[in-house]
Amino acid sequence: MDALDSPMTATLGDELVFRSGARAKNRVALAALTNQQSHADGTLSDAEFAFLMARAKGGFGVVCTCATNVAADGQGWPGELGVYDDRHLPGLERLAAALRAEGALAFAQIFHGGARAPSTLTGQQPFSASAFDDPSPTFEKPRAATLAEIERVIGQFRDAARRCCDAGFDGVELHGAHGYLLGQFLSTVTNQRDDAYGGDNAGRARLLREVTRAVRAAVPATFTVGVRLSPEEGGFARGLDLDESLEVARWLADDGVDFVHLSLWDATKNTKKRPEEHAIPLFRAVLPADVRVVAAGAVWTRADGEALLARGADVVALGRAGIANPAWPREVVTEGREPKRAPLTVDELSARAVSPTFSTYLRRFKGFVAP
Repeated sequence: MDALDSPMTATLGDELVFRSGARAKNRVALAALTNQQSHADGTLSDAEFAFLMARAKGGFGVVCTCATNVAADGQGWPGELGVYDDRHLPGLERLAAALRAEGALAFAQIFHGGARAPSTLTGQQPFSASAFDDPSPTFEKPRAATLAEIERVIGQFRDAARRCCDAGFDGVELHGAHGYLLGQFLSTVTNQRDDAYGGDNAGRARLLREVTRAVRAAVPATFTVGVRLSPEEGGFARGLDLDESLEVARWLADDGVDFVHLSLWDATKNTKKRPEEHAIPLFRAVLPADVRVVAAGAVWTRADGEALLARGADVVALGRAGIANPAWPREVVTEGREPKRAPLTVDELSARAVSPTFSTYLRRFKGFVAP
């Protein structure tokens, strides 16, 4: 029976238990969102705290931080939350405790920018799987990472996950999507290495798998570990093949992940490689039943979210809809209201705990902030 026709499909308001034992009170997550609100040294700001807390108070079952850099040389943008030093612990502890007090699972997304960690922020030339060029006028050519640097990065992801665990978070999401370092190694375009970290899919996936295994070994079994993937090429995620991504997902399940988060951009669309098939059932079919599938991609309404659950997703992650509707799980799911849609004025965003800094960043998304 196709998942779309199954009478057993979960609803957005249903509780969810991860393989780790963590319990989410519903199937709605706040996706990791770049917001540039943290302090320059990577410590948590009151603005970022307020933004995330508004969503926890609004009923999100899982609240995820923005992508947080595991190393000083992995910073991707100004105002980024850091998890690479113990000086970040007080803010992380404050955030995790407050999110959990509101009944949300507190997840931190951890990443390294790789080629997308500019020298203007890090003070050094970025590194990636390989040196490569890009026609973008702002592109800064990276150099190939050494084996010693790869080993260091694996340790930095491990230490960051342990730091998040010590701070009281319920889990971490490794950011293997959107063309950051882990995704750069997965890519046939940005990874031209001829050693064990390049070549075929197994070689290109080696870094992500070694990071995953190192993280899994460093934290208790009750700590949730997941990976976000771009299933196919799109945007900064270049050189990705759907079938190779399915194989990577299977490997990650073997490596001990509790969930795989699919970044779909537009979850109403089928895959590019197989236009007659949707990504969610494909990934659901290759993963064990207890490895949860999280799906994100232009979800605005309750019907949008329920359609993803019907296809086999276990959790629906909101991005822009979660910015515009901090109480989306309560107002849209429970009370049946229509969600607020863009554009929003700066005053409307402020009322939703979006700081002026975040509002300025959101202007790069056409039509989101009202003129």
